[in-house]
Amino acid sequence: MKTKNLKFVAGSAAILLAVLALAISGTEETKAYYQTVPEVKAMGAKAEGRRVRVAGNVVVGSIERQEEGVVTFDIEYEGDTLPVRYVGRAPLPDTLVDRAQAVAEGTMRPEGTFEATLVQAKCASKYEAAYEEGSTVVE
Repeated sequence: MKTKNLKFVAGSAAILLAVLALAISGTEETKAYYQTVPEVKAMGAKAEGRRVRVAGNVVVGSIERQEEGVVTFDIEYEGDTLPVRYVGRAPLPDTLVDRAQAVAEGTMRPEGTFEATLVQAKCASKYEAAYEEGSTVVE
């Protein structure tokens, strides 16, 4: 009877350890650190292959739709620019336009391009009230 209990406890412990190891490795794999464009550039080779999120404003005229599922654009933050290459099946947000704030999640490539698998964008100007010249603000 004790041998049967020992086998059960050992088997349960092995399964529990395997599930725990998978949970930890899955968490590490999906973790993405938020960086600005200058911070990613300062990381140099350390940023290659590491999953990060980088934010900036879309540079005017830089959005280019290439073959199916590939879009390239540049983002800018505090004067530094970073070329981004989005590769994916999900459609990009409609708000990814010139001057929009964009957050790209992915990895740096050795040639200095950021390869994104997820892109989020918002267009602040779309939600701000437009003021006409000569109008006054009432408080």
